Amino acid sequence: MTLRLFLMRHGETEWALSGKHTGRADVPLTENGDEEARLLGERIRIFSFAHVLTSPLQRARRTCELAGLLKHAKVDADLIEWDNGDYESQTPAEIVAKRPGWNLFRDGCPNGEMPDQISARADRLIQKLIALDGNVALFSHSHLGRVLAARWIGLAVEHGQQFLLNTASLSILCYEHDRPDQPAIELWNSAPLERFTDSPASPTPLYQKAIQRWENEGGEAR
Repeated sequence: MTLRLFLMRHGETEWALSGKHTGRADVPLTENGDEEARLLGERIRIFSFAHVLTSPLQRARRTCELAGLLKHAKVDADLIEWDNGDYESQTPAEIVAKRPGWNLFRDGCPNGEMPDQISARADRLIQKLIALDGNVALFSHSHLGRVLAARWIGLAVEHGQQFLLNTASLSILCYEHDRPDQPAIELWNSAPLERFTDSPASPTPLYQKAIQRWENEGGEAR
């Protein structure tokens, strides 16, 4: 069977909403994050998975559970989020105010992980994954997922900043033409369309917009 890695970021948390760097802090999902995880489970229901791996942090494990795969899951510590060290719980704006020009993927975090360390961790994870076959579900985090994608296709960690990941998004890493010497990205950051509205802080789901338009035009919504 051909290896395909289904990389899934955990659902929404309060810290993700506020833009705080969330590394090893074990914050829970919000109510909306629970719903995102359930919807993610519906999206992947058509697939069967030979292996399921999850980060040990509760936001990833809860997403795995609500997506319906926890009973098959094994915890892999290499899927844990980037260790933010002294920058844990701070927003990028707060960090840059004290350290102008700072970039996580280039500069890392004092008393946390540096780019070469997380690169080594991602490479170690990849070596474990390429020994598997079939569909592999990975429940992980934003920054680790972005590093994993960069390293999968042979890019340096710094390029991870260009691979954005929304909460409860689905991405697929694979081989082109089923050749292990040609790693590729089949799908990236696939999320419900309402995530990409003009007001990401308070997006209006598409079905709500449709109902509002119907009512505005004189229709009756049951």
